[in-house]
Amino acid sequence: MRLDDTDKRILELLIANGRLSYVDIGKELNLSRVAVRERVHQLQEEGVIERFTVVINSEKVGKSVSGFFEVDCEPSSLVEVAETLADNPSVASCYQMTGPSTLHMHVLVDDFSNLEKFINEELYALEGITRVESHILLRRFKSRSGLKL
Repeated sequence: MRLDDTDKRILELLIANGRLSYVDIGKELNLSRVAVRERVHQLQEEGVIERFTVVINSEKVGKSVSGFFEVDCEPSSLVEVAETLADNPSVASCYQMTGPSTLHMHVLVDDFSNLEKFINEELYALEGITRVESHILLRRFKSRSGLKL
């Protein structure tokens, strides 16, 4: 789908505030509510907008430890390991990266005890993992959800 300037502006407004009404977006862009609704619907149909969601501050709900992991796997085990990790409720995101069958993973847990439990009982217990490197978040300077146009 080719995005025009109006589509891009609608997306920018929704990225800034996903709860904006079609009326509010229309006022900002000098469009009718119906025109905005049709454009948003088309963006959803084309898969440009995957879903509407809420972003929760993990620390405010007790997930105060944030860890990032590089997990190297045997090539034959990569998909199985990735799918198992992606199903784990502590795993916020999991991506296959370039390199020797590498997964990049973001984990959110309550405390360091739960992080240790995750590493020892969930991560190291998986067959096919050859190396794990971890980094613990000390301070967040920027966090963005969604693509910036």
